[in-house]
Amino acid sequence: MEELLKNYQSVAEEHAIHWIKVGQTDDFPENAGACVKYNAKQIAVYHFTRTNSWYACQNLCPHKMEMVLSRGMTGDSQGIPKVACPLHKKTFSLEDGSNLNGEEYSIATYPVRIQEGNVYIGFAD
Repeated sequence: MEELLKNYQSVAEEHAIHWIKVGQTDDFPENAGACVKYNAKQIAVYHFTRTNSWYACQNLCPHKMEMVLSRGMTGDSQGIPKVACPLHKKTFSLEDGSNLNGEEYSIATYPVRIQEGNVYIGFAD
């Protein structure tokens, strides 16, 4: 299972080498998540309509090791956009992947760009 986690490393926007089109903005639910696949990675994509912000992170919950984060509840914690795992309600920042419950495990996050109605996610591999 640890091997699976090694597939996911956060990418800062300035380090993105490849921008992969994952769909059109209309393909994604508002204020919720959807899952896309890139190579061996499952990526959860979220659109927060209140702030018109887009986020992407690994779909793999690092606690239960299940591909479920795209089905998690979204919201914010003191202004930080977050997702709660549907299995155990642990929450993660969608900005930097940190665990908002103060535990050690975190999630990988990826930059998102919207261009001409298309959604692109940045990867370093």
